[in-house]
Amino acid sequence: MESLYVLIPLSVVLILAIGGLLVWAAMSGQFEGLEDEGRRILDDDETAPPSDAGEAGGSKPRAR
Repeated sequence: MESLYVLIPLSVVLILAIGGLLVWAAMSGQFEGLEDEGRRILDDDETAPPSDAGEAGGSKPRAR
């Protein structure tokens, strides 16, 4: 029973901290433009990296 005197205030503080972080993220624009980022991944890159055909071992793909 004595542990409830610690756990209940601790959970209230944790909930307030999580709520504060959510409000801060929403007010600072963290959730803006989510659709644009999804489209950016699917769109083809206009600037393709140069081919490695002239280098030794050029058959291996480059890590991005």
